[in-house]
Amino acid sequence: MSAVDWLGGEAFAAFGQHVIWSDMIGNTIGLAALALGWRRSIWSWPAQLLSGLVLVAAYASAHLSGGIGKQLLVIGVALWGWQQWQRGKRNAQDGTLAVRFATGRERTVLLAGTALGTLAVGGLFTAVPQLSWNPWPDAYIFVGTLAAMVAQARGLVEFWFAWLLVDVVGVPLAFTSGLAFSGFVYIIYLALVLWGMRDWWLRSRTARTGAERAPLSEGVTA
Repeated sequence: MSAVDWLGGEAFAAFGQHVIWSDMIGNTIGLAALALGWRRSIWSWPAQLLSGLVLVAAYASAHLSGGIGKQLLVIGVALWGWQQWQRGKRNAQDGTLAVRFATGRERTVLLAGTALGTLAVGGLFTAVPQLSWNPWPDAYIFVGTLAAMVAQARGLVEFWFAWLLVDVVGVPLAFTSGLAFSGFVYIIYLALVLWGMRDWWLRSRTARTGAERAPLSEGVTA
């Protein structure tokens, strides 16, 4: 039996749901990647990369071509985000990644890009039914995941809001697609997202307060 065949095999069944190995392993790694992102660890990106590779097999077994495409893009964005965080840590004075809220322009670009991307991908999935049996929710999750990863790569607190919006649709879609473990992991994602959102929010406020005090301290010293 090849590794691909094994990954597509059943790991266990519970409550009438059949969980395959690739679904379980890939999403467990993805869960670890989100937790590492909350801790601002650069290892979040290689974990997301590995999760994407394993989940390609999961979506292939479920015959979800759109999901495969999403994971291939996730792999590409993970490589880019890894590079961005390496650069960000080199530029930071204390060696950690600085987090902040997006500017008005950045939020506009993220929202507009997500909306237009969802329309484009949803239209593609609708025109080519083989890519997804549930085109619009799949397109929403597809583009929302990429938007969240881009925001994470730039150290934006809005990263967590994007994941929260993805979870709202991701949980029911995963269960109805037969990827039960993905659905359970999305529920755990929700708890981590709320926790991570609070942590990054507080860190961004601390960083902003420090930046506002610095000029005042310099003026007093002078």
